[in-house]
Amino acid sequence: MRTAAHYLPARTTKKGILKRQELIIKYAPMIKYIANRIAMRLPSHIETDDMINTGVLGLMDALEKFDPERGVKFETYAEFRIKGAILDELRAMDWVPRSVRKIATWLETTGSELEKKLGRKASDEELADAMDIEVEKLHEFLSRAGGISLLSLEMVSKYNDSKKPLLDFLAAGDNANPLEQLKTDELKNVVARCIDLLPEKEKMVISLYYYDELTMKEIGKVLKLTESRVSQIHTKAVIRLKGKLRKAFENN
Repeated sequence: MRTAAHYLPARTTKKGILKRQELIIKYAPMIKYIANRIAMRLPSHIETDDMINTGVLGLMDALEKFDPERGVKFETYAEFRIKGAILDELRAMDWVPRSVRKIATWLETTGSELEKKLGRKASDEELADAMDIEVEKLHEFLSRAGGISLLSLEMVSKYNDSKKPLLDFLAAGDNANPLEQLKTDELKNVVARCIDLLPEKEKMVISLYYYDELTMKEIGKVLKLTESRVSQIHTKAVIRLKGKLRKAFENN
C-alpha cells in the first residue's frame, strides 16, 4: 500500500519538515472548524486550542495512513481522523460528570422502555410523566446531557471481537478488505434505518447538523426554534438513536 507519506519527502529532511508545515497551514482552517463545532457543546473549561492541537495530530495521522489508491478524497479521510483524534482525547479526559452520565442513561433507558410499551414514539410529555418529572425539568436534563451526546454515538459494534468504535467503521479502517467493507456497508445501512425511525423533527435536526453541517443556531433559524431548543432536540435524537443502535447490534 502506498500511503500519502510515500509521496512526501522524508520527515527527517528539511524539505520534509517544510512540506508537512505547509500542509498543516493548508488544512488549519478545517481543523479549527471541526474543533469549534465540537466546542459549541462542551463546558467552557474545555480549551478549544487544546482540541486544535489534538486535531493537528489527527491530520498528521491521516497523512501517514491515507491511501490515494482507494479513490477517497484526502479531505474526507482527514476530517474523520481529525474528528476522531479530538473525540479520543475528550474520552480520555473523562470530563463528563457522573451525574450527567446517570441522567443520559436514565433518559435512554426510560425512553426505550416507554416506546416499547406504547409501540410508538413517545412525546416529551409522556417521557416526563414516565420519569415523574415536569416537562421543564426534562428539557433541563436534555440541556445538561448535551455535551455527552458528542460521545454517545461511539457505539461499540459487535461485528468483531476487537470492539471497534462506530467512527472507525464509518471512516474505513487502514486494513480494509472485502469482508471489512461488507461489514461497513451493513453498519451504514443499520444506522440509516435507525435514523429513519426517529420522529420527523429529530430526523431533521440530525440531517441538518451532520449532513448539511449547519450550526445549532442556523438550524434554529430554519426550524424557527431557539438554539437551546434545537440543542435539546439534538440530544434527545442522539440518545434515542443510541438506544436503537444498541438494540440493532444486540439483534445481530
